[in-house]
Amino acid sequence: MTWSLSLIFNSVLLGVGLAMDAFSVSLADGLQDPSMKKSKMTLIGGTFGLFQAVMPLIGWICVHTIVEHFRAFETFIPWIALVLLLFIGGKMIYEGIKDKGGEDNEVAKLSHGALFFQAIATSIDALSVGFTIAEYSVLQALFSVVIIGIVTFVISLIGLFLGKKIGTKLSGKALILGGVILVGIGIKIFVSGVLQ
Repeated sequence: MTWSLSLIFNSVLLGVGLAMDAFSVSLADGLQDPSMKKSKMTLIGGTFGLFQAVMPLIGWICVHTIVEHFRAFETFIPWIALVLLLFIGGKMIYEGIKDKGGEDNEVAKLSHGALFFQAIATSIDALSVGFTIAEYSVLQALFSVVIIGIVTFVISLIGLFLGKKIGTKLSGKALILGGVILVGIGIKIFVSGVLQ
């Protein structure tokens, strides 16, 4: 593929498409912690952006090296996303029900481990994007994944801001809603991955 505006346009579109799961999870994270600081929001958006950029690059490398092994792994992607998001979402729902949504309860903070698993679960399907950018040169692939990462970062921040706004109004029910969103995303990734 040659350097052109279509390379930028395609990369932005890929970024928007891949960022939708990260947006939904960011929304859930914002719901969970309406008083989240900007530094934490930047960390979450940056983590999602980094993972959404790295996964297609890994996919691109696999296409150019060990494509047979990658195709075998590809069937497990929906299962991995489902298990991770069901676990995290289920835990949020359980904590929301157990705490009865009282206003005096301390808000459950998103741990670094949970953020890591969210980032993997929402970006693992981006590995297969390596096939769609297989004809790109190394520099074009790097350029494309940087754009994907930036787009994901921005969209994740939007999700966090919206989640915080809604979370303040929902008080205790926000944790349950956030968990339901994560479980729904896990099921969506699983169903779309299995039915491909």
